[in-house]
Amino acid sequence: MLHPSYSDLIEVANSGVEEGEHPVVNSRYSIVIATAKRARQIIAGAEPLVEHSAGKKPLSIAVEELYTGKVKILGEDEEIEDTTIALDEEDEADEAETVEADADEAEEE
Repeated sequence: MLHPSYSDLIEVANSGVEEGEHPVVNSRYSIVIATAKRARQIIAGAEPLVEHSAGKKPLSIAVEELYTGKVKILGEDEEIEDTTIALDEEDEADEAETVEADADEAEEE
């Protein structure tokens, strides 16, 4: 079982949303895209924001950062800060293209 669960991560991501506002994260897919984006940042050299990250995989670090509130997911209309991951439709489209390209490469091999 995944810990923290998707529902726990969605709760954390939407914790700053006031009543009556639209939630930042509506689905598991959004959580996956956001954590994958942060994991790629860590792979590219970004400093992990949680302690005891040595020896952990980048995706595990990204999930822990999101769960502990060190990294926030922003909607389309919010400003980007240093510890935020902007999640918008363009990122989701880019991710879909990457998945399709990876599938094409796998078929060719």
